[in-house]
Amino acid sequence: MVKGSITALITPFKNGQVDEQAFQDFVDWQITSGIHGVVPCGTTGSSPTLTDEEHKRVIALTVEAAAGRVPVIAGAGSNETVVSIRYARHAKEMGADVAMVVTPYYNKPSQEGIYQHFKAISEAVDIPIIVYNVPGRSVVDINNDTMGRLSKLPNVIGCKDATGDVSRVAALTARCGEDFIQLSGDDPTCLGHAVSGGRGAISVGSNIAPAEYAAFHNAMMAKDWDSAREWNMRLDRLHKDLFLCPSPGPTKYGLSLLGKITPDVRLPITPCTADTQDKVKAAMTQAGVKF
Repeated sequence: MVKGSITALITPFKNGQVDEQAFQDFVDWQITSGIHGVVPCGTTGSSPTLTDEEHKRVIALTVEAAAGRVPVIAGAGSNETVVSIRYARHAKEMGADVAMVVTPYYNKPSQEGIYQHFKAISEAVDIPIIVYNVPGRSVVDINNDTMGRLSKLPNVIGCKDATGDVSRVAALTARCGEDFIQLSGDDPTCLGHAVSGGRGAISVGSNIAPAEYAAFHNAMMAKDWDSAREWNMRLDRLHKDLFLCPSPGPTKYGLSLLGKITPDVRLPITPCTADTQDKVKAAMTQAGVKF
């Protein structure tokens, strides 16, 4: 069910509010372009600056727009366990297929604290859970042995790994089993992740080039590595240049060139610089995206 190119959706803003129509049109465009799944309310979706009501509304809008065509993996993370439980319950109530729960950030829990955090969520809410490991943002890393423990929890079906360390795929397969769904959270290394046994990626670049990223992942799922390498070369700058300024500023700028959304961001994120804008344009051109 969960595989391929899965877009970490941006959340469009207009006049300080969520632009609901633009968002649903955007979700539909993603799906009709061939994307394999969508993730609302992740970091790319400005989750740190969404209110609780906006968070719930964005997930509901996604489920409605997706209309069962692809899995909806709803962001449900927080550094407070009771809040993560509440978000996971909201995700289930709104009709999401899976909850994605990030490692608790800022308070730097121990490996046992990480395990107990996910255990509490898994036991409280009957929804499949993807564990999101992103030490670059959360400061803490889920080590391989802890992920092995997490994989045995009820409802935990896989992980999104944004470490960029593709050697983890084999290590986690040994601890978690072949059925544990391993997704990359790092576009630049997702080819190596797939070669090592990963099943797809939760992608930022696919916001701008959904058809191209879908083709890239279709090639990898078919084990057509020659085609996959060609796609990876074509998408290489888009993988990387969307992070030249804090995300999702560059991604929103690129989408504004396509007429999909306004480039509006919320503080403390600021619009990307003129230099980054030029590089995003060049990356889009290299990827074959017309604007």
